[in-house]
Amino acid sequence: MPIDSLSALQGVSGTGYLANTKPATTDGSAFASVLGGAIDNVQGLQSTSSALAVKAVTGDLNDIHTATIASTRAAVTLELVAAVRNKGVDAFNEIMRMQA
Repeated sequence: MPIDSLSALQGVSGTGYLANTKPATTDGSAFASVLGGAIDNVQGLQSTSSALAVKAVTGDLNDIHTATIASTRAAVTLELVAAVRNKGVDAFNEIMRMQA
């Protein structure tokens, strides 16, 4: 897969990443697998963005728009995953504050 192409870029929720479509389970493993997949995807986006940035600096990049899009997608995806994680932690803390 060429690093220059936009088809190499994958994102989360509306940017190419499709969540697991298996039936939901009640043990929380589905949420964990989706969040784990999103984190793996963020790492892939960031490595693609870094590789394109290096190519831009060395002068080997033909299209600067590809590097800009990759960088923006990596940043937005990281923000999205962090927001989902923060909401999950907030929900857990709220459940822990409930009295029996």
